[in-house]
Amino acid sequence: MTAAERSVTSIVYIEDDEKLARLTARYLESHNVRVTLVTDPREGIASVLRERPDVVLLDLMLPEIDGFEVCQKLRARVHTPIIMVTARGEEADRVMGLEGGADDYIPKPFSARELLARIRAQARRARGLAGPTAERQLVAGSLTIDPSARRATLRGEDLSLTTYEFDLLYVLAGRAGRVLTREQLVDLVRGSADEAFDRSIDVHVSHLRKKLGDDPKSPRIIKTVRGIGYVFAIDRM
Repeated sequence: MTAAERSVTSIVYIEDDEKLARLTARYLESHNVRVTLVTDPREGIASVLRERPDVVLLDLMLPEIDGFEVCQKLRARVHTPIIMVTARGEEADRVMGLEGGADDYIPKPFSARELLARIRAQARRARGLAGPTAERQLVAGSLTIDPSARRATLRGEDLSLTTYEFDLLYVLAGRAGRVLTREQLVDLVRGSADEAFDRSIDVHVSHLRKKLGDDPKSPRIIKTVRGIGYVFAIDRM
């Protein structure tokens, strides 16, 4: 792969509003983003599985299959970053999208420049160029995290993590025993400013707990510090 090819970000954009999609795609393509535009959600899923883009841009309101279901189907097959696009800005919708496996969201109407920035940020994270920058491997009890290979194992078994979950786990485990606020976590993982809203980090932590086998009602590994944030308890691994 040439340097020029590496500089191009590829996305699959699943959107049934063709006018909006064409205008958005035109802007993104003028900024070195290769866009595969799909209006049908089923074809969108097939396109993602076939092309393996850097990022998926997914509209929430789609015909026949809504964005939540498409997101869940994709997340069961790939770890590609998914940005949910929604005309509804309520926190409940944002949380539902994140719980379904989305990495980020952007409400309509959106700024094309902001959308481009979010796509680039997710692509950098997926390529390992954002988030944890240290190359040292972390070992916390039976958990091993290798940032250079983007691989985490628990008791020798690979953990299936999204790019954001991997970076969040690395940040928490790398600062075991230290209480981190939600704002600190967002900054350390290098997410977007909007990811600082409380429930967003809570959802990602909830996903990590499930994958680590941590009891959500009485977590022992990633503990909640009420009113502050979270702490990784290394002695519980």
